[in-house]
Amino acid sequence: MKFKYLLFISLSVATVSASAQKRKTGANQPAVAAAVARPKLVVGLVVDQMRWDYLYRYYDRYQNNGFKRLLNEGFTCENTNIDYIPTVTAAGHTCVYTGSVPAITGIAGNDFIVQATGKSMYCTDDSTVRALGSNSKAGQMSPRNLLVTTVTDELRLATNFRSKVIGIALKDRGGILPAGHSANAAYWFDDASGNWITSTYYMTNLPAWVSKFNDQKYPEKYLKQDWNPLYPVETYLQSSPDNSSKYEGKFAGTTAPTLPVKTSELYNGKMGMIRSTPYGNSLTLDLAKAAIEGEGLGKNIVTDFLAVSLSSTDYVGHQFGPNSVEAEDTYLRLDRDLASFLNYLDATVGKGNYSVFLTADHGAAHNTNFLIDHNIPAGVWDDAATEKEINKVLEDKYKVKNLVISMDNYQVNFDNAAIKKAGLSEDALKLDCIQYLQKQPAIAFAVDMQHVQAATIPEDLRYRIINGYNIEHSGVIQIILKPGWFSGHGSTGTTHGTWSAYDTHIPLVFMGWGIKHGSLTRQTHMTDIAPTVASLLHIQAPNGNIGKTISEALTQEKL
Repeated sequence: MKFKYLLFISLSVATVSASAQKRKTGANQPAVAAAVARPKLVVGLVVDQMRWDYLYRYYDRYQNNGFKRLLNEGFTCENTNIDYIPTVTAAGHTCVYTGSVPAITGIAGNDFIVQATGKSMYCTDDSTVRALGSNSKAGQMSPRNLLVTTVTDELRLATNFRSKVIGIALKDRGGILPAGHSANAAYWFDDASGNWITSTYYMTNLPAWVSKFNDQKYPEKYLKQDWNPLYPVETYLQSSPDNSSKYEGKFAGTTAPTLPVKTSELYNGKMGMIRSTPYGNSLTLDLAKAAIEGEGLGKNIVTDFLAVSLSSTDYVGHQFGPNSVEAEDTYLRLDRDLASFLNYLDATVGKGNYSVFLTADHGAAHNTNFLIDHNIPAGVWDDAATEKEINKVLEDKYKVKNLVISMDNYQVNFDNAAIKKAGLSEDALKLDCIQYLQKQPAIAFAVDMQHVQAATIPEDLRYRIINGYNIEHSGVIQIILKPGWFSGHGSTGTTHGTWSAYDTHIPLVFMGWGIKHGSLTRQTHMTDIAPTVASLLHIQAPNGNIGKTISEALTQEKL
């Protein structure tokens, strides 16, 4: 009996021990699922102010490995449109990466009026942080004004923050907003120091690889090369003659807006000049390569994400306009830089191991004088003069000065505190403003934001107004200009911000891992980009997303 008892105890101990060993080794445990099929790296490329037609306007002069490679190997959505107004940089970059619109994201413009205070807010201002890499106030930036997540945030969440996410752009807003709230870093260019900087929102010290990059003084090296045309100027057949001073703005210190530009003689230590040359894009992609090497992007056990905005196209476009030799040369040089960058990705991450998309934050109008000279209706609306005139009308009637404090973003913003103090009716003020605005030759419609559903306007405009209206950050009246018109105070160069196709029809090309080769002509939207990337990565769409996956672009990768 004693023997049987001892045997029972021994067997029980052995069983418990064996079970513990199985738990330790994983024997008889459920098999660990294979990793989700994802690319090693996703690269988002946003070309600032790139009209959709630039894909084809200069196609004959593009090389094989830049824009042509994206089109010939990737999937192009030929009819992608922006879903809101105004069409500006901050709202565009935000929409691309959130799948959402200003009504939801809170990014209602590059600058916007906070309706509760009447104060202007820059989209990425953050006085609670300081610069790293410079003593400039240009470093007091973060994504805190963004009210929703980005697809880059969702990737970080999906991988328990093991994925690395980095944003890079000359413009702070072009690096910060795409990278999202939880990014490892965002970097932008500081004119004062000529350095790439970040803020203490992301880290406490600038990484060694960024400091090493800054020490190379690349901006100065580029500007010392001068801006010479890639080809003889007379061969730029897609552009107006290179002495079109009526349409183009010249650099300070020059006599005409022509190439070559002796940047070596003009910059005089002011590194910000690089923004308005093609070298700004070259510098940006140089830093992108350094980030891939310095952070080991694409070598992680999970997917990494590099969000790059190419900003110099916007600066060149604003100064010279879309019909200039300078704009054409900028895109031909960008084409070469893209080819070099894609080749670098092939060599470091591996062809077929990364996914890339290229799009734009907005387009641009033709110069109004250029259109008028070619018998096309156009003009410049002086919003500052209109604001002054409206305030005079309102003051005469209500005996209160400066009731309108801003007409930025094609919106009327009231001094709400003054209205409340004087006991005035906002509805009456809006009616007076709308009646005045609708008599102006540049204006097609002036719409009360609170009653847009009842406005007698085309439905396509209605939904864009609704999507662009953020109750906390937008004015109470939306102004819609006639086609060919935009707000401004000068006669050269161009701008953007309106509802017309030249501002809202953007390129969208996907290429690489998980992407089919092909094209699509059905209408797609800027809001569709983020959910498409989320579907590619098998992650949740951003929490403010209203877009839909462009399923035609994706292969059926097996899990």
